[in-house]
Amino acid sequence: MSDLAYVKLSDQEIESRLKGADGWVIQGGKLAKTYSFKTYKDGVVFGSAVGYVADKLNHHPDLTISYGKVSVAVNTHDVGGISPYDFELAKRIDAL
Repeated sequence: MSDLAYVKLSDQEIESRLKGADGWVIQGGKLAKTYSFKTYKDGVVFGSAVGYVADKLNHHPDLTISYGKVSVAVNTHDVGGISPYDFELAKRIDAL
């Protein structure tokens, strides 16, 4: 993971990385995506899995769990914006 650093990405770098991040968008200064599920329980299980993955990376997103949907939003507070860690977490979440 040599490309990971606590550096703020430029708008151009973010746009470039978004091309490879299926369904992820910038919303309110955060990298965000909403996942859909058939049941509330499936969303809760997914949210728990996201928490586990995030804890392993030591990079914690905002999670909103509602019926049939889980919204994930993350940025890097230490740099005041989006960093490579946000895109790495997005990649790991998508792999779930």
